[in-house]
Amino acid sequence: MPFSKHCCLSRQHWVIFPIMSSAFIYHICKRAEWNNALSRGAYPGSSQDVADGFIHFSSRHQVMASAAKHRARQEGLVLLTVDPLILGKNLRWEPARGGELFPHLYGPLPTTAVKVVDDLPLDDDGMHVFPTGFTDPA
Repeated sequence: MPFSKHCCLSRQHWVIFPIMSSAFIYHICKRAEWNNALSRGAYPGSSQDVADGFIHFSSRHQVMASAAKHRARQEGLVLLTVDPLILGKNLRWEPARGGELFPHLYGPLPTTAVKVVDDLPLDDDGMHVFPTGFTDPA
């Protein structure tokens, strides 16, 4: 993803803002949490997101590893495919795991920004089965 040359100091570290892109970002949550969000028009994030002060997202090449690390063997999950252009300035790309930049949303996720919702069933080995078209980048 191309990045702008503009940076600023935020929350004790430098944040690089990406040039706006139409590439989707992804969030994994419980089906029940998403259903509740649909009735309210916005998703406030999981309890971990609320504790961290932002909603965690992943890019396409990060989402499978994020699922394995943070949602291993959890049933009843959905993969939200989100249009980042709708999120505006509340979406920031910040260093996380190994210094890699991850998208973080400071505020609720409007349900109108979610373009696709896919179930993430478990296979016989307890691994999440991603929709057709997702591949493990490793």
